Amino acid sequence: MPAPLLALQARTTMKLQADRIEGQNAIARHGPDGVIVNGTEHRASVIVPWAGELIPWQVDSFDALTEAHFEMLAALEPELVIFGSGARIRFVKPALLRALIGRRIGIETMDTAAACRTYNVLLAEDRSVVAALLFESAPAAAGKG
Repeated sequence: MPAPLLALQARTTMKLQADRIEGQNAIARHGPDGVIVNGTEHRASVIVPWAGELIPWQVDSFDALTEAHFEMLAALEPELVIFGSGARIRFVKPALLRALIGRRIGIETMDTAAACRTYNVLLAEDRSVVAALLFESAPAAAGKG
């Protein structure tokens, strides 16, 4: 069982801010396999809206992303979506973004660590921003069974 995100060493986890911004979903910590928002650890892909409940994002790899994943984001009606594409920056096919583009919702793509930091800056500016954070599942070890 993996150690909790809070127990990761400082070189792999970055604390972004000490306190919760009341009524908003600030990302307190992030690491390569999860985030902590409002004191709760999330180890799978997650949608973090500026306010309200966090939403599990049912995607475990970049290649599994579909138009429906981005339609979920558009339904929240944010001003801007920050897409954290995983450990490295990767851009999705523009066709997947139709729901956002059609509603004139901005989207910025960056690696997930940068997305966490950028989301918090925009949140502090009182923007209606959503972070869509991709945490890819580790592939099963070959030969185990």
